[in-house]
Amino acid sequence: MALEGSKLDVLDIVIIVINFVLILALGIWSSLRTNRETASGYFLAGRGMSWYLVGLSLYVSNIGSASFVGIAGTAALSGYSVISYEFTGLFCLLMLGFIFMPLYISAEVFTVPEYTKKRFGGNRLQLTLSITSIVLAILASLSSEMYAGVVIMEQSLGWNIYTCVIALLSLTGLFTVAGGLTAVIYTDAMQSIIILIGAVILASLAWVEIGGLDGLYVEYMTAVPASTVKDGNTSCGIPQENAWHIFRPASDPDYPWPGVLFGITLLSAYNWGTNQIFAQRSLAAKNLTHSAGGCILGGYLKLLPMLLMVYPGMISRALYPDDIACQTPESCEAACSNPAGCSDIAYPKLVIELMPVGLKRLMLAAMLAALMSSLTSIFNSLSSLFALDIWSKIHPQATEVELTVVGSSRLYSQLSAPCGSR
Repeated sequence: MALEGSKLDVLDIVIIVINFVLILALGIWSSLRTNRETASGYFLAGRGMSWYLVGLSLYVSNIGSASFVGIAGTAALSGYSVISYEFTGLFCLLMLGFIFMPLYISAEVFTVPEYTKKRFGGNRLQLTLSITSIVLAILASLSSEMYAGVVIMEQSLGWNIYTCVIALLSLTGLFTVAGGLTAVIYTDAMQSIIILIGAVILASLAWVEIGGLDGLYVEYMTAVPASTVKDGNTSCGIPQENAWHIFRPASDPDYPWPGVLFGITLLSAYNWGTNQIFAQRSLAAKNLTHSAGGCILGGYLKLLPMLLMVYPGMISRALYPDDIACQTPESCEAACSNPAGCSDIAYPKLVIELMPVGLKRLMLAAMLAALMSSLTSIFNSLSSLFALDIWSKIHPQATEVELTVVGSSRLYSQLSAPCGSR
């Protein structure tokens, strides 16, 4: 079900088409600048990326369409605390650059599982970690990104989902297969700029609409859906004062401070320090200095989701409580065709309602760019794990050209998997 007002006009279509053409052209251009016949050239971009490219790629690989949907939606319901994931990630990004990367670079590895082999010996640990990483990435990262992409396209466009998914995956796979990590990093850098421009514009319009922080506080705390007002005997859908606190009491059912301080931090350390998606981008840097510089840039960018996602999500709840904070299956079904709840449409709802013609599709293009960046990062990392950690054990005599071909072939099989998964 598309949101009201999401009909495309000519200017919107032109902006989306230009965006995708530029991304495709950049992917093709960057693919011609690297030696794709060597494992280092294909999987690690020849280890020649500058710090700013590494930093932008790290950021946009993490802030995908799932973040626009998930962070904004969670903030709409429960307030500030969801930003804990981003703020702990900031410090863990610095751990990646200054603790993990010196170990990975000095060991001259391509993948994190390869490091475990060099550090602890034997092949079983390497194979187990590689297979586990592939399975978790498909079940967690890939599925969440695809779901977020479906939400964005359904609510903003009303297009046929399968057609959109196949088109996106085809375009994503084209420059990922053709150019390897070089194409992925360059397109990530371009798409990160599109994402930031679109998100800043939308956040500015949202702040103007709500009347600043004071206006947000008043409107958010009174943003009670009509179903709750009608029932009169329930607290469901009524905003709580703790929505304005990151650290909450230990008795809080959603974000107790011990869980935020220790649990989320531990999760972030694992994600940033040992996730092949992020380690691979840092390994592509020219040297340790550029790798650390990229992590510092990524850390600064991790401050932005508070302004660009959390606050807009809360503003969306304040402006459209009957849709975003619906409490009954009937009202949610009417608002977003999902009887389980409509918080996921908080960000797309702002895009449709507040962005003017032309800029509306620029923001849509930004969210789709975030989706594509995350998908290219996932696909490239999974192909690296399969080719370098698994195929190299099946065929120990495999040449570097064979490994790059196997990585590309594996990527095509990954692309075909999500198309029939909905």
